[in-house]
Amino acid sequence: MFVTGEKNVVEAGPGRRTVRRDGSRIWGNRAVRVAALLAAAALVLSACSPGGTDTSSGSVGASADTSASDSGGVQPGSKALSFTASTLTGTKLNVSTLAGSPVVLWFWAPWCTICRAEAPDVAKVAADLDGRVRFLGVPGIGAEKDMRAFVQDTGTGGFVHVVDSDGSLWQRFGVIAQPAFAFVAPDGSVQVFAGALGANALRERAESLVVKG
Repeated sequence: MFVTGEKNVVEAGPGRRTVRRDGSRIWGNRAVRVAALLAAAALVLSACSPGGTDTSSGSVGASADTSASDSGGVQPGSKALSFTASTLTGTKLNVSTLAGSPVVLWFWAPWCTICRAEAPDVAKVAADLDGRVRFLGVPGIGAEKDMRAFVQDTGTGGFVHVVDSDGSLWQRFGVIAQPAFAFVAPDGSVQVFAGALGANALRERAESLVVKG
């Protein structure tokens, strides 16, 4: 046991609790390591978390904004939209027919509270840019009946949603958590934003696809 430079702190040795002379306890090395592991585990389990910053909507959090090549997804300039998927209405959609047009893919899950909170913004921006930018929902990690209920509850039925039941589409675009967006320009380049976006930020990014094209 030894006394540190702090006046009232006595350390009992590696891996043990540190005790103040007034009888109160502070954590030692072992407890700190345990707390750090628990915090890391909580971050992994907390897939549905806010991301991105938009001061106009009050949504503030950590964000990641990378090209699809950096995130392990579709390479920029390749056929990013070259796939067919089933929609929530039970039809098949050949997404490759959208190639050459500005497209925004919104990755969400039916149980994600952040996705539900941002859904009205996504619906409004998609409606405002209808005819200029095509929006496509890509729900995953959940039952289809819950996905359909989410769309009905949030008023996001104004654009098509394709079911990613096996996670292949999320993997294709390098998405590992929801919510997330993939912005596909007419030239095939892809930018993936991991996290939530407020209405203004989403609109600005979507409109930039039209300019870029």
